[in-house]
Amino acid sequence: MAKTLEKEVTIDVQAMIDDLATKANVALKEMESFDQEKVDHIVHEMAMAALDKHMPLAKMAVEETGRGIYEDKAIKNMYASEYIWNSIKHDKTVGVINEDKQKGLIEIAEPVGVVCGVTPTTNPTSTTIFKAMIALKTRNPIVFAFHPSAQKCSAEAARIVRDAAIAAGAPENCVQWIEHPSIEATGLLMNHP
Repeated sequence: MAKTLEKEVTIDVQAMIDDLATKANVALKEMESFDQEKVDHIVHEMAMAALDKHMPLAKMAVEETGRGIYEDKAIKNMYASEYIWNSIKHDKTVGVINEDKQKGLIEIAEPVGVVCGVTPTTNPTSTTIFKAMIALKTRNPIVFAFHPSAQKCSAEAARIVRDAAIAAGAPENCVQWIEHPSIEATGLLMNHP
């Protein structure tokens, strides 16, 4: 269905979601071949880029949403980047991750596919940082549906971690988002085959 925005721009929402999913699937194919070292390098760079911008992102989130306290948002952004990185950096997410020789069982980590990331207006930037890092740590591209009242700050957080990921060797469309948020677009993304 087409949707008309305030600026009289008509958007084919289904085509937009299909395009995001197609690009994410191309990224997925490339990410499937990444080894643990490359994955960890990419996620580390994402964390450091987000940590570097934790204060401006906090300011943007408070100004755009009118919710929360700047210092609290800054702490959440630090937590979502630095603390999460330190808690996952040694987690094995590629290939054989566990072997029970007694039972003859081997656990092998594989990407599950494109992840849909829905984010709230209450913690928009920290949630975006966290979800993007976790998705890429498991070699899954992510497409975000941001809360409309936190679109700008969330997109900036996603841009920061995406650009860092690409600079570290991730594919171009490893982190994407719906540019024109709506309930319809979010629903189509969540239910996309």
